[in-house]
Amino acid sequence: MATRRSLVRIGLNVGLDGLLAAGAYVLARWMVGGGDPLTPAWALPWAVLALLLAGLPFRLSVQYWRFAGTQDLLAVAAAAIAAAAIFPIGLREGGGVMPGPSLPVAHALALIVLLAAPRLAYRLTQEGRGGSGGGAAILLVGAGDASDLFLRALAGERAAPFHVVGLVSTGSGQTGRRINGQPILGGLGELAPVLARLREEDRLPSTLVITDPHLSGSALAQVMACAEQEGVRVASAPRLTSLEAARGAGGLQLGPVAIEDLLNRPQVRLDREGMARLVQGRRVIVTGAGGTIGSELARQVAALGPSLLVLVDNGEFALWQIDLELGETAALVPRHAVIADVRDEARIRAVFEQYRPELVFHAAALKHVPMVEANPAEGLLTNAAGTRNVADAARAAGAAAMVLISTDKAVNPTSVMGASKRLAEMYCQALDIQGRASGGLRCITVRFGNVLGSTGSVVPVFQRQLARGGPLTVTHPDMQRYFMTVREAVGLVLQASVVGTLESSPAFLRDGGIFVLDMGEPVKISDLARNMIRLAGLRPDVDVQIRYTGLRPGEKLFEELFHGREPAVPTGHDGLLMARPRTADAAIVGRAIDEIAGAARGGNVRLALAHLGRQVPEFAHNAAPADAARA
Repeated sequence: MATRRSLVRIGLNVGLDGLLAAGAYVLARWMVGGGDPLTPAWALPWAVLALLLAGLPFRLSVQYWRFAGTQDLLAVAAAAIAAAAIFPIGLREGGGVMPGPSLPVAHALALIVLLAAPRLAYRLTQEGRGGSGGGAAILLVGAGDASDLFLRALAGERAAPFHVVGLVSTGSGQTGRRINGQPILGGLGELAPVLARLREEDRLPSTLVITDPHLSGSALAQVMACAEQEGVRVASAPRLTSLEAARGAGGLQLGPVAIEDLLNRPQVRLDREGMARLVQGRRVIVTGAGGTIGSELARQVAALGPSLLVLVDNGEFALWQIDLELGETAALVPRHAVIADVRDEARIRAVFEQYRPELVFHAAALKHVPMVEANPAEGLLTNAAGTRNVADAARAAGAAAMVLISTDKAVNPTSVMGASKRLAEMYCQALDIQGRASGGLRCITVRFGNVLGSTGSVVPVFQRQLARGGPLTVTHPDMQRYFMTVREAVGLVLQASVVGTLESSPAFLRDGGIFVLDMGEPVKISDLARNMIRLAGLRPDVDVQIRYTGLRPGEKLFEELFHGREPAVPTGHDGLLMARPRTADAAIVGRAIDEIAGAARGGNVRLALAHLGRQVPEFAHNAAPADAARA
């Protein structure tokens, strides 16, 4: 059916072009005063045939008149000139007489006009059918290619779902110009007065549509603030490659602005070839493979072609999910899903002896500060003793390198979680120094802040609270955190692994230092909450309330990435910094972990925390924070 419909359309194109070619020849003869166009009798049919023949290489017959653009019109012009050149040759060979030397020029001009005009008219008619007066009023933010494509797609709708009142440019010097007939009303810095003027003219849009794909960070926050002031919601236009997929049953569909866009994080160039050399053909174990970081590590490692990928987690459902996903997306990568708890030394050692990994990514941990405060023994056994179990098993199995995923909460910790991760860092740093000296296991530690949208993080909590209509709960108005996306964080973890294991890297990058991901500027949690409310098309403190609940046990207002005795050192790689090591002896730290684990297993949490405080002297336990922030 579709093929028959296509052939009918092509036949219709051929017939219409033939009629237009006949009309063009008659017009050309009239223009040069050449007498009867039907003399000789075959001249008119030959003019039609000449165009059809000339149009073959330019695919004139398969053009979509509705979408006629510059390339189509150039093809029309080329076919017209070719037809005007072919016609006199046939006329002369058939014994006809040229009515004048200017006929080819007149013929070409007539063909160009008569062939191009109806194509343009048809396109304009179709675009006009979309209308610009119906649907919700919108103002586009962006005045580049994406806006042009969006306007063209909107014009092609038979019943336009939106009515564009104008554009706001993210560049400079564009005010007063037009794109597809729509005026550029001002620059981004003039958005507030533009909206005020539209309100006074009773033309205030219901939605600001972000068409500029590069608009992010503070500039995007400024747009959202202006929108909130006028009670206008903010939405995102489909990307250039997604416009067709965005056409729903009701026409072109807008989407929400991604919360990631507010982070204003530049794209970091990663050494993908180095990552492939690190992973390809090697046996790799990922602990905590069912978690947010662990599962993304598993995905990115699988894409690099390991000879074997072993997924280790103590949660059956989470492990099953990532194993099922990799079975669909990386089916050719050999893998095993292993249920094991990093706190179980014998089980971990047995797993490592069985699979003999060459590379280990240790992401298993208890990371939720209030949960670890409520269950401190479990946090110490998992984060400190569990890390030692994994590191010792990796060394015994002959692994070349182990990568520890750490946290900014390990810097000047006020929580058990942070202090336990700092102890894990200390043990891995000490092992790394030993390994470098003896040619044994390299232990690379990577420290970073919060991962946007990870399990237990604030974003999913806010999303659930928004779905219930609020309020959104924030512990303190001044609470700040570092954020990055999970994909970016894991990419930089792999980058740090490459830098830390390369023998060609400078010595200071391979001597027990801690790689710290460049997290950019910290984000106020209250601002994040407000922006999420705005992204939902609602107004903070009007449609959805924000309620401050007070600091929880172990929480800090501000996180830090470096300790005062860990000066930050550039690594020469985008997105990566180095914290100079505070060295410790592996045997001493190991004995301390044994003492802490013994006390924790025996239920003596007070003793375990006392041992922890001696090993991490900067640990200032904020077990019962003042509730001054409650409102």
